[in-house]
Amino acid sequence: MQEFLIFALVGFLAQVVDGALGMAYGVISSTTLLAFGIAPANASAAVHAAKLFTTAASGAAHFRLGNVDRRLFVRLAPFGVAGGIAGAVVLTSVDSHIVKPFVTSYLALVGVWLLIRSFRKMPTRPVPGRIVSPLGAVGGFLDAIGGGGWGPVVTTGLLGSGGAPRYVIGSVNAAEFLVSVAVALSFLFALLSGHWDDAGAMSANLSAIAGLIIGGLFAAPLAGLVVKAAEETLLLRLVGGLIVLLAGWQTVQYFGLT
Repeated sequence: MQEFLIFALVGFLAQVVDGALGMAYGVISSTTLLAFGIAPANASAAVHAAKLFTTAASGAAHFRLGNVDRRLFVRLAPFGVAGGIAGAVVLTSVDSHIVKPFVTSYLALVGVWLLIRSFRKMPTRPVPGRIVSPLGAVGGFLDAIGGGGWGPVVTTGLLGSGGAPRYVIGSVNAAEFLVSVAVALSFLFALLSGHWDDAGAMSANLSAIAGLIIGGLFAAPLAGLVVKAAEETLLLRLVGGLIVLLAGWQTVQYFGLT
């Protein structure tokens, strides 16, 4: 019960931030799971199982509010799905002890990038078409590998290239649902085929998954209020700092310095 409540709080806070910024649910959740000693593949699978629910709610809301650029969505989603499947295949094929330092380093870099991003202005020009597909593929791959990263990679990449925030955040959130479905199905296939060596430990993480789902669903309606009440730069700095600290703690644990 204690684990469920902890991850319900994590899921709640992560979804509030994600709803306000268009990023960070997966990164916050997966970084916390890794800090609790959960293997990278299990952490990513748990986060993507939870994201099936949270991204569905978020994407539907953005479609309903007219925040989705359908042309951007159609160009982004297929490459994100392909990248996500490739990342899940790689993650379930590598020993967790080998891949964990790389995943931790990646998450730390995402945290640093969010801190840097907080000092830049939000652009409003149209998004250049030539970067959409590569960003989608890279974002999907890293999202599966790290359990998060779709928003930090794709949203910041499109905003940095001149995308209008409303349509970038709406389209990226809507496409993330399809990426989450693809990654979750890839983990399920690896589990059923016996290709995933660490899959047996997933049963021990069911309360964490349930907590992330419930917390995220409760937080979804509050995202609009957070957008109005909180400064984007402050949220980015808080999230970036938290991720860097958690990644640093994982590094200390990995080298046996505690």
